[in-house]
Amino acid sequence: MSTVAMSIKLDSSYKDRLNRLATIKNRTSHALAKAAITYFIEQEERIEEERKEAIASYEDYLETGLHVTLAEADTWLNSWGTDNEQDVPLCHK
Repeated sequence: MSTVAMSIKLDSSYKDRLNRLATIKNRTSHALAKAAITYFIEQEERIEEERKEAIASYEDYLETGLHVTLAEADTWLNSWGTDNEQDVPLCHK
């Protein structure tokens, strides 16, 4: 993966805080900023993927009417790790 330079403008208080953290963690402010941006992008991409999956699930429900109730899901989840673990509830209309 190639790298490119990028500049950003921060309030001076953030720049000072970043420098203090870098000193505490024995890392450069550049390394901390890069890690923070990478983490943010990956987190936001996961959130966006989950949002798309939720919309697709809802659209499927609107088309088919298939669902499980909250009570059915709760019963199934509450059985996890017990001697009486239940199978996944089947979707119904």
